[in-house]
Parts: sequence; structure tokens; C-alpha cells
Amino acid sequence: MSVTIKDVAKLAGTSTATVSKVMNGSYSISRETVERVHRAMEELNYHPSNAARNLAKRVTKAVIFLTSLGRDSGFSNPHMFEIMAGLESVLSEKGYAMTVRSIAPEDVCAYVQNAMETKMADGFVIHAAVISPELDELIYRMEIPHIIIGMPGFTSHFCWIDINNKLAGEMAAAHLLKQGYQKLSFIGGEEGDLISEHRQQGVMDVLKEHDLIMSRRFLKHGESACDSAYSTTNELLRGGNELPDAIICANNYIAYGCVMALKDAGIRIPEQMGIITFDDYPFSQVLRPMLTVVSVDVYDVGIQAGRYILQKIRKPNLFIQTYITLPLLIERDSTRK
Repeated sequence: MSVTIKDVAKLAGTSTATVSKVMNGSYSISRETVERVHRAMEELNYHPSNAARNLAKRVTKAVIFLTSLGRDSGFSNPHMFEIMAGLESVLSEKGYAMTVRSIAPEDVCAYVQNAMETKMADGFVIHAAVISPELDELIYRMEIPHIIIGMPGFTSHFCWIDINNKLAGEMAAAHLLKQGYQKLSFIGGEEGDLISEHRQQGVMDVLKEHDLIMSRRFLKHGESACDSAYSTTNELLRGGNELPDAIICANNYIAYGCVMALKDAGIRIPEQMGIITFDDYPFSQVLRPMLTVVSVDVYDVGIQAGRYILQKIRKPNLFIQTYITLPLLIERDSTRK
């Protein structure tokens, strides 16, 4: 039976990807590892053929998009599909195919390692919802071309791009103050929702700059769902004389529930209560009055991700950690003119 690269890797106590890198003279492998691989090749009398070398250098012209999807994902997270559409448009233009894989965070490391070792793809675009410190270590060690969509919640070597949600929160609060609102409320998502947390931070920073304090009663958190937001808004309205004059909703689903609760309570928007939210869909243009929003072009996020992953494939040493795609305020009828 002929000796394979897997036999060499097993004897050397390393991965097949590392053996391939040694065969191709990668500068990133330590001298100790190079010597161990060479000793294993000599002991096994392994002589890689030109075909094997070409396989090690093979370009697949494929990128894998890793995320977490489930039933009704198109409704609960429409942004994901806009990002995919933008990403695919760039990749297809350059002759690359995109594969979408829904995966649990605990399965990502094994999948990525196997995909690289078997040359299933040239690189990966990975949603931050499925990353982990273990994945960071694997990608760093194997020098895997990648882009993470969303800033990691921990210190890492990852290359990532993200929307500046803190800036979006600042823009929402600044607009309300400019329109004469003074007692602002923020209804956010659950604990651990980094997008909501960053938007809230931006709101609080603007209030601090204007020497304003948000009442503890006016800061609410719950599920990012219409029913939850409806209940949360009703809790807010039970404050009697202590009511906000404007509410900042962390996303469209929260805004929908909030607007329904205000209407059922007979509160006029925007005269008695201003409403502002983030992103321009799925509900901001459907509700009446149409909602003022701080919008982000998530299709462009996908475009930028596509451009960056192609750069990473060509230049693996390229390091990217940046915010992209500035938010845009769209003023409509849910805030005073």
C-alpha cells in the first residue's frame, strides 16, 4: 500500500495541512515542525508526486458561508439574506461559487478544519453568531483565509468587518434631541445581544454629552419579538405621570410591538410620543405612521465581505478589523418635524 500524506501527518504528529505547507515551503511553520515532518517523510520513504503538489496548491474557486439558520430565518433575520445576496454578487462576478452551510457553533471547528484539509474551499465568510475562541485558534494556526461578519465579543486574531452600531445609536438619540424630545426611552433586546448593546451605548453617550440622564424605568430589555415588545411597552406606560416623550427601539420587531401598544393605549405618534428604530425593513415602511429609522445597507455589507475575502485568499497575511457601511438617518412621520 502506498504511503499518503495522512501517514506522514500521523507519524509527525501534525495535520495534513501542515505537511502540505512544509512541502510548499511556507514560512509560517516552525523549524522544529519542518524537521519533524521531513524526518517522517524520510522514515516512510514518502516522495510527493507533482500531482500531489498541485493538489496541495489547488484553487477551488469556492467560498463557504457559515452561519446559523433555522425555520423562518428569512423572517426573523432578513438581514442575513441581504448579506448573502451582496456577498454572492461579488463572488460570482469573479468566478467564485458560494456554498451556504448552517452549523452550530460547537461544530464549526471540525467542519472548517476538514474543509481546508480536503480543499473544499479557498476561504470562509463566517457570521459572528457561530464563532468561538477555539475557532480563532484554529484559523490562526492553519492560516485560513476568512472574514467574520460582526465584531467578535472577545479578543481574537480574527479578521472581521462590522457595522458601527454605536454610531447608529448616537445618530438616533441626536435626532430626537434635535427635534425637541427630552425624556428618551430605549427598548433593547435580550442580554448578550451585542447589536442592541452597542446601539444602547451610543444613545447613552449622546445623553451624557447633553447632561441628560435616562430614567431607570425608561430602559427596558426583552426578546426581539413583537409580542415581547408589546408587553414591555405596556409596562413602560404604567408609569403614570412619569412617561418618556420618545422611544428608541433596538430593531424593527421591537418597534412593531411598541407601535401597536401605543396605538392600543390611544397615544398619538409623534405628537405625544416619538418613535425611532434601526434598519429600513421589514416593518418601518409598513407601519403607520411610517417610522423614522437609522438605516444600514446590509447588502453593501455582503459586498464588502466578498471583496475582503477575495483579498484574503490572494494575500493571506492581510489583516482586517474594521467598521464599514456608515448608517443613514431616514426621517419619516414617527418623529416631530
